[in-house]
Formats: sequence, C-alpha cells, structure tokens
Amino acid sequence: MEQERIATPHSEQRSENDNYDHVLKYTSVFGGVQGLVILIGLVRNKFMALLLGAGGMGLNSLLVSVQSFASQCTNLGISFGAVPRLSGYYEQQRTELVEYYIQVIRLWSMIAAVLGCLFCVMVSPLINDLSFTWGNHTLHYAMLGLSVAMIAITGGETAILKATRRLGALARVQIYIVVASVILSIPLYYFFRHSGVVPAIVLIAGAGMLVTIGYSYRLYPLKLQFSKKQLKHGASMIRLGLAFVLAAAIGSASEMLIRAYLNVEGGLDFVGLYNVGFMLTITYAGMVFSAMESDYFPRLSGVCKDMAKTNETVNKQIEVSLLLLSPMLVALIMLLPILIPILFSREFMPVVGMAQVTVLAMYFKVQTMPIAYITLARSLSLSYLLLETCYFVVLVVAVVVGFRHWGLWGTGLAIVIAHLFEYMMVGGYSYMYYGYRTTKTVLRYAGIQATIGFAAYGVTLVAEGWPYWIAEAALTLVSTAYSVHLLHQKTHLWESLKRKFMKSA
Repeated sequence: MEQERIATPHSEQRSENDNYDHVLKYTSVFGGVQGLVILIGLVRNKFMALLLGAGGMGLNSLLVSVQSFASQCTNLGISFGAVPRLSGYYEQQRTELVEYYIQVIRLWSMIAAVLGCLFCVMVSPLINDLSFTWGNHTLHYAMLGLSVAMIAITGGETAILKATRRLGALARVQIYIVVASVILSIPLYYFFRHSGVVPAIVLIAGAGMLVTIGYSYRLYPLKLQFSKKQLKHGASMIRLGLAFVLAAAIGSASEMLIRAYLNVEGGLDFVGLYNVGFMLTITYAGMVFSAMESDYFPRLSGVCKDMAKTNETVNKQIEVSLLLLSPMLVALIMLLPILIPILFSREFMPVVGMAQVTVLAMYFKVQTMPIAYITLARSLSLSYLLLETCYFVVLVVAVVVGFRHWGLWGTGLAIVIAHLFEYMMVGGYSYMYYGYRTTKTVLRYAGIQATIGFAAYGVTLVAEGWPYWIAEAALTLVSTAYSVHLLHQKTHLWESLKRKFMKSA
C-alpha cells in the first residue's frame, strides 16, 4: 500500500507531462507546416510590394476580401458540414456509404460553384459603387466569380481528404498551392502590373482546385452519376454548416467593409498599408493557432460533455500556446522596423506603428480561441454565430472610429480593443453557460507574458537607437527564458531534443 501511494503521484505527473507533450508536439507540427506556407508566401508578397507598390497591394487585398465574402456566402458550409458524417462512415469502414456520400459532396460542391459564380456577377455593380469612387471595376468583381466557383469545388474535395484522414496530402496540397501562387502571379505582376491582379487571383484559385482534385480523384475517382436522392441526403450537411457559413460570411463582410472604407477615406495606399500590418500580426501569429482545428478541436469534442475534462483540455492548450507565442510576439515588436522594408519595401514603413500596437491583440486572441472552441465542440452553432457577429460589429466600428481620429495607428489600436472585447465576451459567456473556469496558472502566465509584451511596446514609444535595441532584446530574452523554463518543467522537451541530437549525430 505504501509503495502504491508513493507510485501514484509519479504516474499522475507522467500522465500530465504526456498531455503537455501532446499539445506541444502537434502545435509545433501543424505550426511548422503553416510556417513553411507563410515563408513561401512572403516571397510572393515581396515581389508584389516591389512590382505593384502599396496601391497594388491594396487593390489585391480589396479584391481578395470580396472573393472571400462571396465564397463564404455561397459555399453552403460544405467544407465543414460534410466532414462529420463522412468521417463516421470512414471510421466504420462502410466503403459503399463512403463512396456514395462522396458523390453527394461533389454534387453539392458543383451547386455551390454555380451559386458563387452567379452571386459575383449579380452583386458586382453594388460592390463597385461601395468600394470605389473612381473608375468602373464591375468587370473585375464579376471575373472573381470564376475563382469563387473553383474554391467551392476545392472546399468539397478538401472535406473528403479531411474526413478520410489524408492529413499528409492536405499538408502537401497547402505547400503546392502557395508555390503555384508564386510561380503564376509574379510574371503577371511583372508584365501587366495592376492589370495582372485579377488574372492572378483566378489562376491561383484554379491551381488550388487542380492540385486538390489531383489527390482526391486519385483516391476516389469522379463518377458523374447524380440523382434527386443525393440532393435530399445533402440537405442535412448544408443545415449543419449553415451557421458556420454565416459566421464566416459576416467575418469576410467585415474585412471587406473595412478595406472599402479605408479605400474611400484614404485611398488604395492606405488599404495596402493596413493589409500589410494585419498580415504581419494577425495572420502570421496564426502559425501557433493552426493546430487547433486539426488536433485540439477533435480532442475537445471528445470530452465536451465532461466539464472538468473540458476545463483541463482548454487550459492546457492556452498554457502551451501562450508560452510558445509570447516570445515570438515580443521579438516581432522589436524587429518590425527591420522586417517591413526587408519583406516588402521602404514604402511600407508608415505601417510600423500600426503593426507594433496590433501585436498586443494576440495576447488576448491566444486565450480566446481555445475557449471559443467549446461552443463549436458542443455544436451550438447559433451561440457561435451570435458571439462572432458581436465581435465583428465591434471590430468594424472600432476601426472606423480609430482611423478617423488617429489614422493608420488608430486601426491597430481598434484591433486590440476588439480582441479585448472578444476575450471578455467569450470568457464571460463560457463562464456563465458552460461552467468554464480559467486556472490560476493560466492567469499567472498570461499576466507575466502580457506585461513583458506591453513593456516592449512601451519601449517603441520612448526609445530610439541603441537604447531601443538593448531594451527590446532584453525583454525578448526574458520572455523566451520564462517560456522555455516552464515548458521544460511541464514536458519532456529536453529529452526530446537530446534524442533528436543524438540521432542526427
């Protein structure tokens, strides 16, 4: 009995360490793939900045936001709604049902493709009037219908690859698509400048579709045998994805409205600058978040009915994500004055202040996302839609007010305020309705790392030259040392690194 009592704490500690190891491993793996995709994308952005300037990047950003909005409005939620049932059939090894349901997905994907194309053609005059005060860009918006149709086909085939556990194929598809985007777009920008933006968007969507169906059709060949029965069986899939489609569409509409407002008030140069600042902070910090859909969400879904296990799963995800991301955020604040001219050009230097303040929003986002997934795991789609809508309304209003009073820097401050609001709203909602409780450990880690991050931003306001670099470097080292120390305590980090080192030696 004595021996049993002594052994138990060790086994519990080992189990807890294994849980942290799992979170760290998959956050690193999926983050690594996303990091490679972003790195290749940086090459394209660099050439775009040099060849098109801020105005060209603003035009591209505006058109891509419209493309995204049209896609979200018409894709019927297939990429989300198709996965659960097909995944269940695949797990049960019911081959005939798997093949039948794939046909259902492909039929509805084609319907979504037609809807997307028609939607772009119909709304293009309205969007042109809202987003431009000069010229007629109706044809540009109508041409986006081709890309929206191809994205709909890609979404259906991506759902098939996800449900049948072809994660390696999905990772390769991501990389091939971003490589294709570089190869296809740069010559168009070089020879046609701004006139090459729309063809590049369409060709990139086409490349994405061809690469995806290349993998999917090889696994599950296309069979053009459709029926009314398949239409009926796809209805439940559409209902499941509808709320998530609406939430995504509201998000895309918000981004489109923000860029259209900046274009009308300040011009395409401001849109391009805003997009660069947004990309460098919100998008690139997403490397750490990329594991949540692939690994964290399924784990959370498995325990979502047990609130104690839900709390444990959510809080551990926040801890590891926070410890991984925080040193990157401090380093980003420090290096932005160097990174922006290297990654883009000196024309984009006015965005440094906006990007540096926007980084602070990530300290709230990294805590909000794991909590927000509780609503998704419980399939409470209307609650998710309501929370997302409230956040995007606040974001749009804050950006409009911020830009009007403080220019580009004000849009960065607005993003921070919107993320703080989202953190308080989602946290409060989950506390009241699900019984979610943030642990003292999470609060301590968040408090210390956020304090370091806000201090790093404070240095940008009061210091220049060597004092700036010395202070920022010191804060980056403190944040990194704190995270590494805690990850060493909670995981088998050093043992893993030693094994890899010995193996490579």
